[in-house]
Amino acid sequence: MDRIPLSPPFIAPVSDGVRRPRWSVMIPAFNCAGFLVETLEAVLAQALLPDDMQIEVVDDHSTDADVEALVRNVGKGRIAYFRQSENKGSLRNFETCINRAKGHFIHLLHGDDLIKPGYYQAMDELFENYPQAGAAFCRYEYIGESSKRLYFRDAEMKEAGILQDALLLLAGRQRLQFCTITVKREVYEKLGAFFGVDYGEDWEMWVRIARDYPVAYTPQTLASYRLHLASISGRSYATAKNLKDLQWVMQTIQQYLPETEKERILEQSMKFYAHYGIKIANDLWYGLRNRQGVKVQVREALRMHRDWLMYWKISKLYTKMALNITSFIPRRNKAQTV
Repeated sequence: MDRIPLSPPFIAPVSDGVRRPRWSVMIPAFNCAGFLVETLEAVLAQALLPDDMQIEVVDDHSTDADVEALVRNVGKGRIAYFRQSENKGSLRNFETCINRAKGHFIHLLHGDDLIKPGYYQAMDELFENYPQAGAAFCRYEYIGESSKRLYFRDAEMKEAGILQDALLLLAGRQRLQFCTITVKREVYEKLGAFFGVDYGEDWEMWVRIARDYPVAYTPQTLASYRLHLASISGRSYATAKNLKDLQWVMQTIQQYLPETEKERILEQSMKFYAHYGIKIANDLWYGLRNRQGVKVQVREALRMHRDWLMYWKISKLYTKMALNITSFIPRRNKAQTV
């Protein structure tokens, strides 16, 4: 079985006669034992009764710890555990999570991210108030390895409700993370799961949902997306696979858009993620001193878009590399987007 499906994997409906909870909190995990305990405790702190909420860790054959023992110790029998027979890759693990979910609402919460008190209550209220919604998500914050807040994601609206022009808004760039969004299981059953690439695959999924369903939103900050050094150390960044995958997503999204908006959205996305590539190039330098990775990111970013601001950022970075300047003091922003 291919690790990266070429088309959306089929999600089978729950069998007749199976007792179904309202919620399925499915936690895909791979070599994140250092963060998983905190993730599980955050869920347990606001978990509904077992009849109302399924909680399960789906382990993609981790090698960093005895994850089953960890889950058993933290969950005290409340959290189920499933281990893949071999490492399947993130997309197949997500597919397993969704197929194993029995609830009407599915929250895919990565094993290194967090939710805040009130997340499930807020999502419940959104679905109760807007039953036509296929998915609902919240504002979120970025946190570091120590769980200290780094910055907030900008709010999409001032009040909770149906996100206006969700298709065009979400198609322009990635505006949410897995930890923020709950999706009706019936939506995955209709549209299938994640496919195509393993960087930015969720962006395509959220846009696919917005094409067919209203999407609800709350500006409450109820989830935390973790940034850590491992997030910039993989081959994805060192080879610019991140930008190449994102371009696949942008092109795939085109088929979901009105003809009159395709060119504008594509140009907007290319520009945004070209600048994002320069940001990653900075991370590769300041975090890993990876000169070759910097050059690859810059080269691919320039294939996507060029403007004077990009050249200014690149020249500034290359000057610091030439002078071997390796310290970086970030500006303190009240909000920042990625």
